[in-house]
Amino acid sequence: MRELRRASPALLRWFRLCSSRISCSYGSSPSGTSTIPPRRGDSFGHAKECSRSVFRPRDPRFSLRCPASAPSRTAYDPDFDGFRNKCGGFRCFSSEKTQEFHGITEAQAALMDYLHYTRSFQFTDAEYISMNSPIFLSNLLKKVKDRQDIGRSITRFLLFHPINEFEPFFESLGLVPSEFNQYLPRDLMFLSDDSVLLQNYHTLVNYGVPRTKIGKIFKEAMGILFSEDGILSSKLRSYEEIGLSRTSIIKIISSAPSLLIGDVDRDFVRVLEELESMGVDREWIGRNLSEENSYLWGRMIMLLQFFRQLGFSRREVGALVRRNPGFLLDNSGKMVFSVVGLLAKMGSTKDELSGLFLHFPSIQLESFVNNLRFSLLFLTTIGMEPEDIKEVVRSHPQILGSCYLKTPCSVLTSLSVGHKRLCRIIKQDPHQFKNWVFGMKIDRLPNCKQDHISLEQKEKFLLGLGFSENSKEMKRALSKFRGKGDELQERYNCFVDAGLDPKDVSKMIKLAPHILNQSKDVLEMKMDFLVNGLGYPLDSLVTFPSFMSFTLERVKARFLMYDWLKKEGKVKPNMAPSTILATAEKVFLKRFVERHSEGPKVWEKFKRTVDHC
Repeated sequence: MRELRRASPALLRWFRLCSSRISCSYGSSPSGTSTIPPRRGDSFGHAKECSRSVFRPRDPRFSLRCPASAPSRTAYDPDFDGFRNKCGGFRCFSSEKTQEFHGITEAQAALMDYLHYTRSFQFTDAEYISMNSPIFLSNLLKKVKDRQDIGRSITRFLLFHPINEFEPFFESLGLVPSEFNQYLPRDLMFLSDDSVLLQNYHTLVNYGVPRTKIGKIFKEAMGILFSEDGILSSKLRSYEEIGLSRTSIIKIISSAPSLLIGDVDRDFVRVLEELESMGVDREWIGRNLSEENSYLWGRMIMLLQFFRQLGFSRREVGALVRRNPGFLLDNSGKMVFSVVGLLAKMGSTKDELSGLFLHFPSIQLESFVNNLRFSLLFLTTIGMEPEDIKEVVRSHPQILGSCYLKTPCSVLTSLSVGHKRLCRIIKQDPHQFKNWVFGMKIDRLPNCKQDHISLEQKEKFLLGLGFSENSKEMKRALSKFRGKGDELQERYNCFVDAGLDPKDVSKMIKLAPHILNQSKDVLEMKMDFLVNGLGYPLDSLVTFPSFMSFTLERVKARFLMYDWLKKEGKVKPNMAPSTILATAEKVFLKRFVERHSEGPKVWEKFKRTVDHC
């Protein structure tokens, strides 16, 4: 018997179904055979009497004689050791995983035996609860010390420690302990004592509602499961009377359990009537509801009326909703109103709005809204004039909403253009957005006349610094420069005016040409902080020009951390700025922050201080 209990749940169930006909040998019996008594009935009606009866574990001296057609397999059979995969074979695990798996299966079998044979649960209920309450089983396994025979240990434990049956019951409905703890009755342990809850539960199950969906119904319409006899059934019949099929009702109440509260929801009925008048059958809403959404039927009515105000006929609204169910069902029409509000601010007319919905692109409504908002942010980031933005959005909302754009910085870099030129390109042809979506390779645009003049200025500037014409060094510097060519000389003079030797500045630019991509004010501010804030000499930039590339926030936070560690005696004094700044974040945390036990806490404090400056 011990070996049998380690077998799969499916095999165990087969043996139980045949238990009334299988011969058993009993060690102390003179005849050597005995008959296992048939199991008790499947009704909850005898639960109270059964709860008073003594639960006797199966005698270990029994040994089942299996029919030849069904050879038994033990937990140690290598062909049986694992889960059956989709191809009909077995997926094997390591010994540790296998032991854990068999521990769970034995716990499930023991719990099912307890619920079915001792507590007289219906077999389907006992099986479902035991197979779908992993957290409860895990806690139960922690209380078992004998790991050699988990099934018998749990059986013995349940003999002397009756469980709160509401816990595995609620968990099997899809609830987690944090959700159902507040609903556990204080004065009840046995599920059969709450006959009203059980009756309504079986009403839903027998009606066809999946057991996994009853948990959501319990959370959102808890009162209906504690309603008196017949109320739940009458509510289900009332929805059948308004022309809904049982399949649709199951889908609807699983998605919107609040419909079971009170009388038949008038707004819901009105939505059905409005859709039916528009040529949409009543079964449509049941086929398209999603359990991920919540529904406000009153807002849906407002949306249908809004489409009529845009100039659509009833039949056209029906065709529109059938073609794009998300208009009505995604957040009950909230997404549509978001699009309308945004385009109304851009100055769109009724005709333009109706044209958008009539020729809506093949994309989810939520994705359309997100793309449209990002496109608007894209145009704002590149510096397009407000009036031009309004014109582009009004005239091409389908394009902006259907394109999942790359970031403005990525597009500018790939095209090798400036903000003004990109604005001109978009105003001339907004369809160019289609070429800048994720997954598309963006080809560099040929230089225009202004770009050619700027390039000549950059080359002239670099030649004056001692770069060789058409050299790799010069090409590298040109690829790093951003902005106009006449701005480079002004930024170069900023370093010279601060006191650096022109030859040293030329060396700095050869090492890090990107430092000239910053404005004059930013360069002056960083040099001032290096000298007056950190106490380093200005000529330290000659060996570490990349200092000018780091943000002041990064510099301040890291040097605050360095100064604190220096006071604690954890780092050497007078470290070079490159050692502190040029390391990656993970390396800095390991080399500096984690040197002190309080380091991570202090580091987070310094970062917050810098962010709020």
